[in-house]
Amino acid sequence: MVDFAAVRAIDFHTHAEEPCGHHADDGYDDLQASMAKYFKASFSHPPTMAETAAHYRALNIACVIFPVDAERETGYRRYANEEVAEIAAANSDVLIPFASIDPAKGKLGAREGRRLVSEFGIKGFKFHPTMQGFFPNDRSAYPLYEAIAESGVPMLFHTGQTGVGAGMPGGNGMRLKYSNPMYIDDVAADFPDTPIVLAHPSFPWQDEALAVATHKPNVYIDLSGWSPKYFPPVLVRYANTILRHKVLFGSDWPMITPERWLADFETLDMKPEVRPLILKENAMKLLGSAPDRAA
Repeated sequence: MVDFAAVRAIDFHTHAEEPCGHHADDGYDDLQASMAKYFKASFSHPPTMAETAAHYRALNIACVIFPVDAERETGYRRYANEEVAEIAAANSDVLIPFASIDPAKGKLGAREGRRLVSEFGIKGFKFHPTMQGFFPNDRSAYPLYEAIAESGVPMLFHTGQTGVGAGMPGGNGMRLKYSNPMYIDDVAADFPDTPIVLAHPSFPWQDEALAVATHKPNVYIDLSGWSPKYFPPVLVRYANTILRHKVLFGSDWPMITPERWLADFETLDMKPEVRPLILKENAMKLLGSAPDRAA
């Protein structure tokens, strides 16, 4: 188990890339190449979870890691949640496992979700509405949400434009409309006791994301997928003030490395007392490892 007192930061957004990308017939390799170009990422191959753990261990940073179950919508093979959990357990000093279940699985997905928490120690669930092809407030997803709510673990939703399919013909069939954070406002209202994280600066819906996080006590924002030097001023202003306890460090590894993100974060006009909240303390609270700190 991660010793949160010992690590210097918690990256709330990293991807488990293998072995789902090792199949030439599903097009995932082309998608990876497109994303690497979009993010200006440089790696010889998508890192394994063991390589990810070694990278973060060397940096003394813990990380939330997850797959994306989008096989129904995209054809890309899913990374088995059980395998992710088992590898994370073998690297539990730095890896915090989240699972991903296609909401279209309904009650079947709900049963899987309960089992993953109770038997595999899954600490949260990742959704990517654009890749999975669903509106977050679609009632067909609610059986799965209800199972997650029972477990008390967070739900993490991709929001805003995505690098997935960017620049490919037709955006590789990805539809951005599904990832407007305003759809998650319904989920936050219907599941008020379940922590919900809006992933990424939510371009072109940044104001909507800030409104939802301000209005709903259970909604947080992670800052992954963008270098901090590109954050819109309104996001920095809210992170520095009224949302200081609800904003989280996230890189989007492997497309953005934690070193790159942290180096750019150092140059951001952020109050000294807010930096430790974003880098670690807010994530500790969200993961149930720290009490609330007074504003």
